[in-house]
Amino acid sequence: MSAVETESSVECVPILSGGDWVQGKTQRTGNVYNPSNGQLIAQVPLCSVEETNSVVQSAANALAEWSETPVVERARVMFKMRQLMEDRFNDIAALVTREHGKTLAESRAEVQRALEMVEFSCGIPSMIVGDTMPNIARDVDAETNRHPVGVCVGITPYNFPSMVPMWMIPVALVCGNTFVLKPSEKTPLSANLIGELLIEAGLPAGVFNIVHGDKECVDTLLAHPDVAAISFVGSTPIAKYIYEVGTKNGKRVQAAGGAKNHLIIMPDADLDLSVKALAASAFGCGGQRCMAGSIAVAVGSIGDPLVSELSDLAGNMRVGPTDGNEDVDMGPLIRQEHVDRVAGFMDVAAGEGATVALDGRRDFAGDGFLIGPSVIDQVKTPMKVATEEIFGPVLSVVRANDLESALAIGRECPYGNGASIFTRDGYAARQFKRHFNAGMIGINVGVPAPMPWFPFTGWNESFFGDLHIQGVESMQFYTRQKMTLTRWFGSTGESHADPVWKTEKKA
Repeated sequence: MSAVETESSVECVPILSGGDWVQGKTQRTGNVYNPSNGQLIAQVPLCSVEETNSVVQSAANALAEWSETPVVERARVMFKMRQLMEDRFNDIAALVTREHGKTLAESRAEVQRALEMVEFSCGIPSMIVGDTMPNIARDVDAETNRHPVGVCVGITPYNFPSMVPMWMIPVALVCGNTFVLKPSEKTPLSANLIGELLIEAGLPAGVFNIVHGDKECVDTLLAHPDVAAISFVGSTPIAKYIYEVGTKNGKRVQAAGGAKNHLIIMPDADLDLSVKALAASAFGCGGQRCMAGSIAVAVGSIGDPLVSELSDLAGNMRVGPTDGNEDVDMGPLIRQEHVDRVAGFMDVAAGEGATVALDGRRDFAGDGFLIGPSVIDQVKTPMKVATEEIFGPVLSVVRANDLESALAIGRECPYGNGASIFTRDGYAARQFKRHFNAGMIGINVGVPAPMPWFPFTGWNESFFGDLHIQGVESMQFYTRQKMTLTRWFGSTGESHADPVWKTEKKA
């Protein structure tokens, strides 16, 4: 990647178009920071309509040849990509930590999930095969097969800059599509490293492209006539916008939105296991993930001991800079303004009558974007902390009398990403699994995020579209099905069955 340095030694992030790394011509740029120390590390171009159109054109130009490349050859590129990711594993993780701020352990886990998606894509030749039914009528055979949809676009968030793009890219490419990635302008460096590795893996020029930008760039992608499909992960308002505008322009769209994930703790739950799982769910990655636990529903008598032990555990978590430092449990948030927004929820909650059992606001050394874990008790469902996606290390505790009351809280929630229950009771677990209003369910699991072989099945306002990201549904999203009926004729030119004219003559 041909990076350019400014006079202040700040990297200018290039775009990838038609196999070439080029500098954006736009005068509008965004700043990329290292959240651990607040330093400006790069500037990213906010590409214009013309620049965005040029990148899409590169993908369109490469489509014909790539879509006709045998699927096994396309998969072999991903086998090479897997090896390159293994070789550069620690480099990728360190870059994620540098531009995002999550701990190195969390970044390594993210890269491992990204690598698993590459492994999943290597098996697509076994999944993309069609169906046949010989002699569906006399001398007539029926068959289905799958074709690429065309130029595909991925619009990805800052919180998983290496994993979420890889939810999309490997599957789309092995299915025969070309791809344009529009990563978050807050974390563009990991995306560009993915581009470097794909080129090194032997991907032909123009098959994979990267454009950087903001709303102007996104709106151009949503309306471009050569774009066939769009995958998005981000907040619910933007997911809804992407879905509505994309489908209005005739695109196939899958748009994963935000969440308010519930964690139900029954009175019979293993308290120590539950507290550790809740802390990992709510405070892992600084709470900046759509599967983070956001509301703990304490059922019956477990409420007071749960809040006490959770506040004690979270209050002793080591919070600090993560870049080059593994001696921390939780790192910074993405921006200082996001820290300020998350901190503001404590005052709002107290003003609405909740109890701030643990306030993460405290003085931290250095200029990093830091805030500690927070626990808010006695939260009622109409409160702001119970209804708005905070996307930070804040866990709200709602009290419920019984399991049915806990299920009712879920029914009131407009989201539906994930939820978990902690219990030893098989009946309670089964009722929860069958009836809680969410698409991904955990039983004694803090984060019920699926592995690549299963779809990311958000419900309600957590997902807009039909076919979900990951799993077989992802292959179905990036292909369209064609059915062919064939009537076979013999050497005389007639079907084995009497032709229509002969039947009519007999009649």
